[in-house]
Amino acid sequence: MNIARKLGLRALTLFGVLVAVLVLLVVSLGATGYSDKLLSAQLNEELRGFRQAQAETIRDPAQLEEAVAQRQTELEAFYGLDESWWSRMPSQIWNVLTLDLGDARSLRTADGSSKISDIVLERLPYTMLLLTTASVITAIIGLIVGVRMATRVGSKLDRGVAYFAAISFAVPAWWLGILFILIFAFRLELLPAGGMYGVPPPEDRFDRWLDLAKHAILPVSTLVLVSVGPYIYSVRTMTVTTAMEDHVQLARAKGLSEGYINRRHILRVAAAPIVTGLILGLAGSLGGSILTETVFNWRGMGRLYYDAIVGTPDEGVIVALTFLFTLIYLLARFLLDILYVVLDPRVRY
Repeated sequence: MNIARKLGLRALTLFGVLVAVLVLLVVSLGATGYSDKLLSAQLNEELRGFRQAQAETIRDPAQLEEAVAQRQTELEAFYGLDESWWSRMPSQIWNVLTLDLGDARSLRTADGSSKISDIVLERLPYTMLLLTTASVITAIIGLIVGVRMATRVGSKLDRGVAYFAAISFAVPAWWLGILFILIFAFRLELLPAGGMYGVPPPEDRFDRWLDLAKHAILPVSTLVLVSVGPYIYSVRTMTVTTAMEDHVQLARAKGLSEGYINRRHILRVAAAPIVTGLILGLAGSLGGSILTETVFNWRGMGRLYYDAIVGTPDEGVIVALTFLFTLIYLLARFLLDILYVVLDPRVRY
């Protein structure tokens, strides 16, 4: 009962963090004038198109200006520019908190829907295929190699992987992605250079899935290579102290297999920090990778964030994505609090 009460308080605290992040985001957008500039740019673009369309039917300049001025008043009311930013933003925060994400002003799904929820649901599976797959592969390799390194401190394997980890950490993902495109797409012509499907895309569902998987090979390989080295060394660092404990030496003296020792006597004891990195890494992967998805023209969550900020600025999408990414992170933190109770008996007391 005591644990349930503490977890409930923890959930309320994390919800407070979520609200605080949204408030800070809205204040940043409003107080800096970015929100007004973004909406004004969108309004001016629509007015320009409206003026060109009306100029073909209205020949009187005074009448044309009157029609444009009336349309401008309507658009200012629609975008909320006739109000101050602090009176416009609270309703937006409430809508986001109630999961009413609203409509995007410029971005659309492949089917033409402007609902932000539809746009996110369209992009999220592609990011999961790309980033989550890379994170899972990295975690598996990191756990296997990292624990083995922890039991062979100072060996050639340990030193070699340490050098590889330093190189892997230093290489930018976008640079490695471009290098892979030049080698495997243009030089060897083995894999597609970017995008998610060929032109034209396959009609059959299975062939379409195979084509998508083929296009994901290069970006997934890029993400794995730039992240696996640091993750291996992180696991090695977290387990090296545990691997030198007396209970591990006793297990070896009993003649237990090295694999059993790694699983039951090293990984299980060092599970809490490893699970922390794994869960937060998987949660972070759902946010996408802006640079990698842009280099490979992969329509995921990272590319969506890029389009909402740089491509065609869309304030509603920016706020909604920030909310979703923060919500995913906080849910991951709450899941970790529950897992700590399961993994570490000391937490229960």
